[in-house]
Amino acid sequence: MTVKDLGVKAKKTQTFLSRVSTDDKNRALLAIADALCANKNKIIFANENDLETGKALGLNSGLLDRLMLDEERIEGIADGVRKVAALPDACGKVVYEYEKENGLKIKKITVPIGVIGIIYEARPNVTADAAALCLKSGNAVILRGGKEAINSNKAIVEIMQDALESAGFPRDTVQLVDDTSRNSANVMMKMNEYLDCLIPRGGKGLIRSVVENSTVPVIETGSGNCHIYVDESADIDMAAEIIFNAKTQRISVCNACESLVIHADIINRALPKIKARLDEKNVEIRGDERAQAACDGILPATEEDFYTEYLDYIISVKTVDSVDEAIDHINEHSTGHSEAIITNDDDNAKKFMQCVDSSSVYVNASTRFTDGGEFGLGAEIGISTQKLHARGPMGIDGLTSTKYLIYGTGQVR
Repeated sequence: MTVKDLGVKAKKTQTFLSRVSTDDKNRALLAIADALCANKNKIIFANENDLETGKALGLNSGLLDRLMLDEERIEGIADGVRKVAALPDACGKVVYEYEKENGLKIKKITVPIGVIGIIYEARPNVTADAAALCLKSGNAVILRGGKEAINSNKAIVEIMQDALESAGFPRDTVQLVDDTSRNSANVMMKMNEYLDCLIPRGGKGLIRSVVENSTVPVIETGSGNCHIYVDESADIDMAAEIIFNAKTQRISVCNACESLVIHADIINRALPKIKARLDEKNVEIRGDERAQAACDGILPATEEDFYTEYLDYIISVKTVDSVDEAIDHINEHSTGHSEAIITNDDDNAKKFMQCVDSSSVYVNASTRFTDGGEFGLGAEIGISTQKLHARGPMGIDGLTSTKYLIYGTGQVR
């Protein structure tokens, strides 16, 4: 079956999905969650095949961690689906309504986008998360994962389709592209007749390729060169704990901290404490000349380091003389994902939050919280780093559009 065949089938689900009730959507989601838990062994068996292939392909530890599914992670995926079911319906909300002088009553409401295509890499959890969010927001979805997770994705989609069918939904509400070659992604990028929106999720290369080559409208989910700035007034112990969490709790994710910015007045006291915590996980620190002078064991950083999303036990350090210089450095080198300031100065905190141009900006907290579940959105479709339509963690609201309903009594123009 070709990718375009999947598009034809997905389009045919739209009338059904446009009128299905919230209760029916929730019932289908709960059936999916139960089915995922009931078929854990099937998913794990398929995933073990993918892990073996991944090791043979030389995937690094971060990518293998993203790929791996065990009972706990599958339970977490199912729990995410249940949380999506518990969310208010994003469709049918009245944005505003009013009556014109001529008697026309005009109402603007939220509606599904339609058919959403998602191209992603070695993250089989995305398969269930994306399907759940698309279903709750009334959208059909065509999933195209990477070759690294193809067996896991096939198992998950088959389980979801069976659950959908048992709940009275078309199986084609959720579909998977079996072809993991570059050609299938290229075809999806040109499927304007069938896809209303395309969302890439993965590394910089994948995202750049989709953004630059797609004729289908794209919601860009970006990579995460996330920064933490340690201000001159910072609580150093707090800073060390936050940085340790943001860097090492899970290195393979886009909201992990990759870059530190530290005020020159505090670096001699702060960096040794920060390094002592990061040493517990053998994190390699690459810093500028002032960072190297402030603490033993800091390797020299290149300019490229300050732009790099490592997804590894490596972090860069830039020394600055003011909060304004920190903001300028972050805005130049960031991918627009998540940044944090550690400070006890309210004015600096306010300036940082106003001027840092990223989707999520923190004061005295870890960047690891940039996540749909942590923000109360249920599972997420991705972290949007663009500025149009949706920005930051994308839940079901980000998967809706709007339309106008106009009620008349015979008016003509």
